[in-house]
Amino acid sequence: MDNTIVMWIIVALVVVLAVAAVAWVSMNRRKEHHRVEAETIRDDAAERSMKVSEQEALAEETAAKARVAEAEADAKAAEAARLESRAQARGSEAAASRSEVEDDLKRADKIDPDTESEKPPE
Repeated sequence: MDNTIVMWIIVALVVVLAVAAVAWVSMNRRKEHHRVEAETIRDDAAERSMKVSEQEALAEETAAKARVAEAEADAKAAEAARLESRAQARGSEAAASRSEVEDDLKRADKIDPDTESEKPPE
């Protein structure tokens, strides 16, 4: 073989090896860049996850307060209904008592000789 052909083969091999080396370095840099980017995304996600956990805890606390307030409101509504029922019963009792008092006054007026209203003419 001619020295020139050998030299061109060696040059071609060196070029191929150089291109392969550049490609390999480029792929490694890209992989490293992706690793760094992935780590940044994970760190950001972890930080946001903590904030989300705080928001979830606050939401649960607020929901618990709402349940307590609702229970208190239900208890107050039940008390109001009980008091309304008692007021109606007392009102009915008072009306019946008032009617009895008025009947007694009418009866007293009928039998009282000094009362002139509703007395039969003599």
